[in-house]
Amino acid sequence: MSFLRTAFNPRCLTATVRRYSTAPGGAQKSNVPLLIAAAGAIGLGTYVYLERSSSFAPKKKQEKSPLDPDNFVDFKLRKIEPYNHNTAKYIFELPNNDASLLPIASCVVVKSASNAPATLVGANGKPIIRPYTPISPSDQQGEFTFLIKRYEEGKMSQHIHGLKPGESLAIKGPIMKIPYKKNEFEEIGMIAGGSGITPMYQVLNHALAEKDNKTRFTLIFGNLTPADILLKEEFDSMKAKYPDTFNVIYTVDKPDANWKGPTGYINKELIQQHIAPASLGEKVKVYICGPPGQVAALAGKKDGMKQGTLAGTLKELGYTEDQVFKF
Repeated sequence: MSFLRTAFNPRCLTATVRRYSTAPGGAQKSNVPLLIAAAGAIGLGTYVYLERSSSFAPKKKQEKSPLDPDNFVDFKLRKIEPYNHNTAKYIFELPNNDASLLPIASCVVVKSASNAPATLVGANGKPIIRPYTPISPSDQQGEFTFLIKRYEEGKMSQHIHGLKPGESLAIKGPIMKIPYKKNEFEEIGMIAGGSGITPMYQVLNHALAEKDNKTRFTLIFGNLTPADILLKEEFDSMKAKYPDTFNVIYTVDKPDANWKGPTGYINKELIQQHIAPASLGEKVKVYICGPPGQVAALAGKKDGMKQGTLAGTLKELGYTEDQVFKF
């Protein structure tokens, strides 16, 4: 800063002006305008330098998530983006421009906000609590996004679809589902139905972009109609960008005239055709998430928050409980 003090010291400037104005040699053209302009240029250059330096100054690393794994916290709904006929993106604010820092793969649980007009309760009179997986990256600052389908029998999904920007939802988390480790498996098969796609998207969005990823992911995604396929544009883009490590197969129960893919439920033949075989042992893992009936038919029922006994199609195909994870 000594340079700055010298540049703007009026005594130095006055002395310089006097020295040049009294120099011998007859009448001299005044240098005052030139000196003032020079001083102004120095000041402007210094200001620009300081501004640029401050803009490139490293920001303090965020160490803690604004979410609380032990308590529900109210988060304000920032905006709603309609997605299709029964689904929308719900974008919630995070304080201090923080990121959620959700680990991969994890979810949160939600209930009606503490300031809601009425607490959302079930038939047993207790608050309704449901798990959801955000689709925004865990390092996205200032907000996090849920893609939520409205179900006629789903009280929580109807409650969220009734929210307006500025209203809140109580959220607790993160809740770790299965820790993802790069290149832990050679093959990861993914079987999803309906809104059960969000955990798969969370993993894929993170894993495929990782440097030196060698795991090959194959997703079989079942839906009622082509219009019900969520995040199709994103998955198609991933397939084009990572052709050696990702493939996606869509199947629908009710195809339209333009549908060219598989039809019907996800079955043994479709899994055998696309998912890596159980004979690969520790080199293969299968993730599954979807409606309870689909999960039960393909992998056996979950036991609350526990995995439950492996059964159904995947067991028939020789997979073991260590090879299958139910979200």
